[in-house]
Amino acid sequence: MILIIRHWLVLALLASAAMLGAAHAFETFGRLAPCELCLKEREVYWLAMTVAAVGVALSFSPVQVRRGACAALVLIFLFGAGLAVYHAGAEWRFWPGPASCSGGSMRASAADMAKLLSGAAPRAPSCEDAAWVFLGLSMAGWNALISAGLAAVSGWAAWAKTA
Repeated sequence: MILIIRHWLVLALLASAAMLGAAHAFETFGRLAPCELCLKEREVYWLAMTVAAVGVALSFSPVQVRRGACAALVLIFLFGAGLAVYHAGAEWRFWPGPASCSGGSMRASAADMAKLLSGAAPRAPSCEDAAWVFLGLSMAGWNALISAGLAAVSGWAAWAKTA
């Protein structure tokens, strides 16, 4: 456990990279186009990677710098969890998604293809349609759980005496 705390910035960097890699794999290999909220959720991981990388680069600094970076990660991951909860709630129709995220369905008809060929702009996927569900949770739901877990461990690393 102490090793996790001491190396949390590196682990947070790797976890964020893994989450981005998984998202890109779903997009590339699973052919699941991301909606607007999905892309915003990815931005959280890019920010977390940046903060973690700076923290790792400054790891020779006093403990307060590492703790500060871990505390910043708490806030970043909590924001990501909140964004993912909002997204999952929109998918479950608990509340409406953003007006800018009301794209079409994931299915395309021959008429849709004809419109694209005639120069119509493609429609982004809707934030209110879960593209993938596993064990009852969509990708946004899983992201909320993972982000909350990363925030908890970041908090542990920020306030533990051995950090």
